[in-house]
Amino acid sequence: MNIRDATAQDAATLAAIYGHHVLTGVGTFEEVPPDAAEMERRRARVGELGLPYVVAEAAGQVLGLAYAAPFRLRAAYRYSVEDSVYVAPEAVRRGIGRLLLAEVLARCEALGVRQVIAVIGDSGNAGSRGLHAALGFEPAGVAPGMGWKHGRWVDVVFMRKSLNGGDRTPPDGPGLSL
Repeated sequence: MNIRDATAQDAATLAAIYGHHVLTGVGTFEEVPPDAAEMERRRARVGELGLPYVVAEAAGQVLGLAYAAPFRLRAAYRYSVEDSVYVAPEAVRRGIGRLLLAEVLARCEALGVRQVIAVIGDSGNAGSRGLHAALGFEPAGVAPGMGWKHGRWVDVVFMRKSLNGGDRTPPDGPGLSL
C-alpha cells in the first residue's frame, strides 16, 4: 500500500469513490456527486492552503482518499482543521482508512495544526467513529437530526484530536492562511 499526494490525474477516481458515498451513505450530507472537475477544484484548493490531500494506492489502483481542510473560514479557526476520509467500496475494512488518516494527522502536526475535528454523519456510523477513536480522537458532541438524507434525519457526531499541545498553550506560529 502506497500513501501519496493526490494529483489532478486522480480526479475521476476521487469522484467515483466519493460519489459512491454521496449516493449510498450518510457520511457526507452532499446529495449529488460532484464530477471529476469539481473534485479536482476541491483538491487543488486544499493544496493551495498547504494542507494534505492524500490517496492510498495498491497495484496502481487508488483505493481511498483523505484530506484536511479548514474547519471554518474565520481567522480564529486558523489552527483548526476538519478531516475527511473515504474508502472505495471494494476496499473497506482493510485498514486503508486508518493509514490515510494517520498520514493526514502526521502532516497536520508538522504544519503546526492544533485541533482536528471529525464531523461524522450519523450516530450509527460505527466505522468512522471507531477509526477516529483508534487514532486518539475524543467525543466532542452530537447534534441530533442535523440533516435529512435517504428518507431520514441524520445526526452529526463531532470528535476532536489535539495536536501540538492543543488548547493547553498559546500558538507558536501564524496558523493557516485562510
